[in-house]
Amino acid sequence: MQDRTNWRPATACVLALALVTALAGACTGTISGGRSTGAGGGVAGTGGMTGTTGSFTGPTGLHRLSRLEYDATVRDLLGDTTRPGFARLPEDVHDPFDNDYTTQLVSGALIDTVETLATDISARALADPARRDALVGCKPAAAGDKACMDSFVRAFGRRAFRRPLEPAEITAYVGLQSFAVEANDFYAGVDLVVRAMLQDPSFLYRVEIGTPVSGQPGLFKLDDYEIGARLSYFLWGTTPSDALLDMAAAGALSTPEGRRAAAGTLLADARGAERVRTFHAFWLGYEQLPVEAAVGDMLRAETDALVTRVVFEKKADYASIFSWPETLLTDALAAHYGLPAPGSTAGVWTPYSTSGPAIRRGILSHGAVLATGAKFDDTSPTLRGVFVRNRLLCQVVPPPPPNVMVDQPPVSTASRCKYDRYAAHRAGACAGCHNLTDGIGFGLENFDRLGVYRATDKDAPECAIKGDGQIVGSTAGPTGDGRFNGPAGLGDLLVSSGGLEGCVVTQLFRLAHGRRETPDDGAGIAALTTGFKQNGRAFDQLMIDLVADPAFVHRRLEQ
Repeated sequence: MQDRTNWRPATACVLALALVTALAGACTGTISGGRSTGAGGGVAGTGGMTGTTGSFTGPTGLHRLSRLEYDATVRDLLGDTTRPGFARLPEDVHDPFDNDYTTQLVSGALIDTVETLATDISARALADPARRDALVGCKPAAAGDKACMDSFVRAFGRRAFRRPLEPAEITAYVGLQSFAVEANDFYAGVDLVVRAMLQDPSFLYRVEIGTPVSGQPGLFKLDDYEIGARLSYFLWGTTPSDALLDMAAAGALSTPEGRRAAAGTLLADARGAERVRTFHAFWLGYEQLPVEAAVGDMLRAETDALVTRVVFEKKADYASIFSWPETLLTDALAAHYGLPAPGSTAGVWTPYSTSGPAIRRGILSHGAVLATGAKFDDTSPTLRGVFVRNRLLCQVVPPPPPNVMVDQPPVSTASRCKYDRYAAHRAGACAGCHNLTDGIGFGLENFDRLGVYRATDKDAPECAIKGDGQIVGSTAGPTGDGRFNGPAGLGDLLVSSGGLEGCVVTQLFRLAHGRRETPDDGAGIAALTTGFKQNGRAFDQLMIDLVADPAFVHRRLEQ
């Protein structure tokens, strides 16, 4: 009798080979025994593409599931809520999002972890009879019930691979039932199928092949299943539902109108709202806060509530997220900020005070966002300035030279005050970059690394903080030179500058396409930005416009 524990179709060596095959398949048109498209396999239309210059979209590579996407996918496929991938898979690079394919490298640690995860996830699913029966979808009459196994393989494979299985794949996976027959246990075969599929490149990667676009060398139009996977991972961060796969089967996702309808449905789901909150958490740097867990959860809950309120509940002008006059205040959060308690543990929408020294408005006043740029157990005006330039204005601030000691705080023998200690940044070779950043950061100094108001420097009560800042090079603001005071003033300045919308669109593009933009993407991003402004800066509409854009359904070969 064969020992099924020794059956290893996806051992480290085989999986490594499969991953190489997948990488090649993304360019040649074949993968894992599945679909194939050759040069003579038909020509796709442009799908509404405008312009014939050939510079339609930047390069697209093979996207592996991030840790969050992996966990969400096994949750929706198998009801596993233990978040095993986050604990075991190699950490993703955040730049600022976790799904940039250019940072996703295959390693021995990844291959070993994937095998272990598959074994553990399958065991948990089959140990619970209710989950097991829901997963299999039929009641086997015997260990060799081929009809039940065939039904399970087709249904589970369709969800796991985000497309129907090819006949050769069905034959291979149903063939694992021979081990179930020898063990006289139908579910032994199910276990092998689940373990194998969870290690298959078609599960671990979003494989996109498409068909060549006439007159556009290197450009490919995705099929409906590939489009459905892009839609689902962009708007939900997880695998497509059966309903979305049914839309793909019906050919309903090839047109902009079909994608708009599908996107509206996905965003109306709770997973759509959660994905919007996740986008903001990555973009604004509070996805994982460097603070004690209970405090971090409280701060993120405040910001999540504001995102939901502006985007979904009020459907307000998105710019108002930077000037929103109230926050969801709990007694614990009020105690943290030193504000009057509302008498609620669940939270009450409470207006901010419009007078006094601690003026707060909008998302930049939140502790979750202000925690970005913490250093040396305090705030770093430089890092906060870099954050605003990089994340909110999409400007690149070059890193410091390698001979600069960035791990030591600036010192001064003349004063303990932070503004004076940072004076060295405003002169000499460092001034060019620090003039772009430090002035912004000093405008936020009245709020510490947890968003609590302070009138003086940390551990230096003799050093009063003015909270005056400046975005050097900006002509926005009441004085026309980029000056502001505090996070509320910064929010107003960013909105009035006219550059915020383009950066919001650019950041959303990066999440949707899993890569940084290239010059080839410039015209498309500019068109989306114009539409965003013309549509009253409705954020949910921006997401729908992005998936309706022709770039969303094409891929270009990497050079």
